[in-house]
Amino acid sequence: MEILFEDNHLIIINKKPGELSQGDKTNDLTLSDKVKIFLKQRDKKKGNVFLGVIHRLDRPTSGIIIFSKTSKALSRMSEQFKKHEVSKTYWAVTKKMTKKSGRLENYLLKNQSQNKSYVCTGTVNRAKLAILSFKKILDLKNFSLLSVNLETGRHHQIRTQFSQMGYPIKGDLKYGYKRPNKNKSIHLHSRKVSFIHPVSKKMVEIIANPPKDEIWNLCLSNL
Repeated sequence: MEILFEDNHLIIINKKPGELSQGDKTNDLTLSDKVKIFLKQRDKKKGNVFLGVIHRLDRPTSGIIIFSKTSKALSRMSEQFKKHEVSKTYWAVTKKMTKKSGRLENYLLKNQSQNKSYVCTGTVNRAKLAILSFKKILDLKNFSLLSVNLETGRHHQIRTQFSQMGYPIKGDLKYGYKRPNKNKSIHLHSRKVSFIHPVSKKMVEIIANPPKDEIWNLCLSNL
């Protein structure tokens, strides 16, 4: 487990692809469960460990996950996420893209039974506006590395919007990529998060390196 930041109120983890942020129908052990076990053993706590789940990442996605260790931090951080006061930057790998930057605005509708989102018109009931901006960082032989900033936080937003654009995330079979990654991951990584600390009120900026694999390693070595 890679701890990126920890104090009395927060613990921030670099999530591996395949780890669950929170419980689902598989009943697999979640990352929050693993962090609770780790804290209980490390700190020799006798009772239950409090750990608040503030936000989530999709299972095949890697990167920064923030957990709260106090109820005060949980309520204050949840409010920051709700008000879009937390800055989130993702790295995404797609097939080679000619555009150097762009801004995407779409209405998305979540299909609960499929656990999948679709682009639709704004007149559709329950459709939600999704906005992101992106900038190309570099090109590899067959791929582009993009920096993506979310202005909204919709279900599978980056995956859905890039798929609609014709550039699904590498390895993302659900949204139209043709070949899976070996470990069922996708090349989408929560790279940087910045926010005001819920107690100290100081600015916190966290950067997480992507998992070690051939494509991510090439991206890092070419920066």
